[in-house]
Amino acid sequence: MPGLVIVGAQWGDEGKGKITDLLAERADAIVRFQGGNNAGHTIVRGGETWKLHLMPSGILHPGKLCVIGNGVVIDPKILTDELDDLRRRSVDTSALKISANAHLIMPYHMLLDDAGEVKLGKLQIGTTRRGIGPCYADKAARLGIRVQDLLDEKILKKKIVAAMEPKRLSLREYARDPRLDLQSMTEEYLTYGHRIKQYIADTSRLVLERLDEDDLVVFEGAQGTLLDIDHGTYPFVTSSNPIAGSATIGAGVGPKDIDEVWGITKAYSTRVGAGPFPTELLGPLGDELRDRGAEVGTTTGRPRRVGWLDLVALRYATRLNSLTSLAITKLDVLSGQKTLSVATSYRGPEGLEIDHFPYHQTVLHHSVGHYEELPGWDEDISECRSEDELPENARNYLQYISDFVKVPIALISVGPSRDQVIWTRAGEATYAAGARAAAQP
Repeated sequence: MPGLVIVGAQWGDEGKGKITDLLAERADAIVRFQGGNNAGHTIVRGGETWKLHLMPSGILHPGKLCVIGNGVVIDPKILTDELDDLRRRSVDTSALKISANAHLIMPYHMLLDDAGEVKLGKLQIGTTRRGIGPCYADKAARLGIRVQDLLDEKILKKKIVAAMEPKRLSLREYARDPRLDLQSMTEEYLTYGHRIKQYIADTSRLVLERLDEDDLVVFEGAQGTLLDIDHGTYPFVTSSNPIAGSATIGAGVGPKDIDEVWGITKAYSTRVGAGPFPTELLGPLGDELRDRGAEVGTTTGRPRRVGWLDLVALRYATRLNSLTSLAITKLDVLSGQKTLSVATSYRGPEGLEIDHFPYHQTVLHHSVGHYEELPGWDEDISECRSEDELPENARNYLQYISDFVKVPIALISVGPSRDQVIWTRAGEATYAAGARAAAQP
C-alpha cells in the first residue's frame, strides 16, 4: 500500500490530524496536498496538545519526510510561527520540505477576503478570512506569488506589482494601509524566504522517489468532501478540492500511485460556517453533543453546528472519493444516548423523499433528514481498545454505517488521545496486506 490518501468525509473537522498522526508511525512520508491555514488539526499525544495549521500531521515523528505540497496555499508568517513553536517544544523539523511551486498568501489577499465577507452581509459564506480564496483566485488568474519567488528579489517585486494592479479599485479603502507598501511587503517576504530557504525543494520528485521504493506515503487532505469547491455545498465551500483525486494534483503524483483512500467521519455530523445542514440539531441535544465533543473550531474558535450522522452525505462522499476504508471518530461522544438517529434519506420540498445527495442548491437548502432510529448505549467506551470490548449497540451502530455505505471500518476513535483508538480486524488486515506488498522485491 505505497499510496494512502486521508480525506474528510463530511464538512471538515472530522479528526484527520489524529488519524494521520497514527498512520504516520507506520509511514515513510506524509504529504499535505491542499488548503491553507484555514485548516486546523488537533493532536493529543503524551499529555500535550498540538494545534497544527500548515504542518503535515507527521511532523511530530522524527525523521519522517513531511511535505507541504504545491496544492497548498501558504501564509509565510503562520508557517514560520509554527516552525518556531515546534522548535521551542523540541520537535525536529529538519525533515520538512516545502514545494517551490506552492502559492503564497499575501497581505492584500487577507484584506480582500475580509472586505468581501463584510460586503456580503447576511449572505456571508463564513470564510475564515485568512486570504485563502483570493490566493487561489490569483493562482487561477496566473497572478500568484509562489514560494520560489521568495528567493529572487527582482522577480518577487515585479510579481507583487502585477498582482496588485487589477486590485487597486477593490483595495482603494486600504490605500494608506502600511501592509500594502510595496517595499515593506517585498522586504518582509524576502525575510520569510531566508527563513524557510532550507526547506524549499522539488517535492514532487522527492515523493515519487519514495513511491518508487514502495515506501508508504500518506497524503493528507484538509477540510472535507462537502466543502469541495466543485462537489460541495457551493458557494458555502472552501476554495480548493479536498477530495481524493486532488491528492495527485496537489502533491505532483499520478493516479496509479494511489492505492487506498480512507475517509474520516465523526459518529455524528458537524459543520462550521454558513450553508445547508440537513441533519442539524438546534435544541438542547445539539448543545449537549457540542459540549461533550468540544466542538469548537481549531482555527477559528467558532462553535460548530452539530447534527445526527448524515448517511446520505457519507455515501456521496464514499463515491466521490472511491473510499476503501472508513475511520470513525468521537464515537465516545454518543455514550449515554438512549436512541441514536441516522439520516438515510431526505425530505425535500413538498415532502419529496430523496435518497441521494441533491445536486440542486435550492433542493438541498430545503431538505431535512429522514431518520432511522437505533438503540444507544450507556457504557463509557473511552477505555475500549478492541471491537469486542465495545457494547453490542455500539458495534451494531458501526455495522449499520458500514453496511449502508458499503465500506469497511478500519479505525474507531473513542477519545481525544492518540492511544484512545481501536484498530478493527479489517484495518489490521489492510495494513498487513500493504506491508506484504511493500516487502516484495
